Amino acid sequence: MKELLGWIRDILIAVAIAAVILAFFKPIIIQQQSMEPNFYSGDYVITSRQAYNIFGDPQRGDIIVFKSDLYTDEGEAKNLIKRIIGLPGDTVEIIEGEVYLNGEVLNEEYIKEPGLSGEMEAVTVPEGELFVMGDNRRVSQDSRSGAVGTISQNTIVGKVVVRVYPFSQFKVF
Repeated sequence: MKELLGWIRDILIAVAIAAVILAFFKPIIIQQQSMEPNFYSGDYVITSRQAYNIFGDPQRGDIIVFKSDLYTDEGEAKNLIKRIIGLPGDTVEIIEGEVYLNGEVLNEEYIKEPGLSGEMEAVTVPEGELFVMGDNRRVSQDSRSGAVGTISQNTIVGKVVVRVYPFSQFKVF
């Protein structure tokens, strides 16, 4: 009986620790190609649910996961992973495949194929929203399209803080 109570205690402690961890972090498996060459389908990342509640506001270049207005075949809202390009008040424009942020060409060393961002008239990011884009512009559904548009900061699931799998690509962001 004493041994059984010990097992129950250990299990309850493990569950409590897991609950605390999951309150701050959310594991996510990437299921898209929109962030290649930096993240591939099947990559396993950990997002910080509290990053913007505790450590400050979203920043340009942050990689986030958010709930979109797009739906899966099962009718659930899709979580998308994208890079923050524009903050509230920023003006984003795309001319001849180059992204302009507040009138200046954005240096984007992280994208898969430079010059493929398309064309887009200037958009000023509204208060409380973000302009996001995938690194693989050829296939990314992002703020350039009416289906996604600028996203509310309230839809952020978490900021990507660690890629844990594949192990050879482990990286802290």
